[in-house]
Amino acid sequence: MTLTVPNIVTLFRIGLVPVLMVLLLFTGPTAAWLAAGAFLVATLSDYLDGYIARNYGSYSVLGAFLDPLADKLLVSAALIMLAGIARSPRVPAWIVAVIVGREIMVTGLRAVAASEGLVVSAEEMGKYKMTLQAIALEALLVHYTHWHIDFFGAGMFLLWISMAVSIWSAGEYYLKLMWVLREDVHTRSPSGQQSGRAAQSR
Repeated sequence: MTLTVPNIVTLFRIGLVPVLMVLLLFTGPTAAWLAAGAFLVATLSDYLDGYIARNYGSYSVLGAFLDPLADKLLVSAALIMLAGIARSPRVPAWIVAVIVGREIMVTGLRAVAASEGLVVSAEEMGKYKMTLQAIALEALLVHYTHWHIDFFGAGMFLLWISMAVSIWSAGEYYLKLMWVLREDVHTRSPSGQQSGRAAQSR
């Protein structure tokens, strides 16, 4: 399988995950800024590979698999490290459990959809969730107060909002997928083949 440019960018983003984790083992403003910088580069690379794929027709099956995987690895790793980091205050572990659990649930639902031959694509709510998470995590990684701005407090405020959006979108996606699966069963032909339907991801 040939790697496209977006695939290479996505693999680069995955490669930044262990770098971010190592940086978060250290405390102090310098380590915090370096971790925030690594996360920012990874986040921007997500928009870059999407831009290239859309504008230059570089879609691929591998890319469709790797891109959401890279996002989940990056967000999950950052949250888990922020919950267990040596510095304080920390991100509450239960918030991390809710957000990571939501991602696992949606991944499972996507697997169910794929097994039924359904096409799963991203919609606005999912994009809002990802954008809020990215901004929240960037602030939480900076952590300290700079220029009279409490970055940890601002990050927690945005993380609460992103968690609410995550739960809402996951619930909508579950209901949408169940409805589409039920309709799909009703429209099966006698030969057992299924008609393709599209489910919008949240």
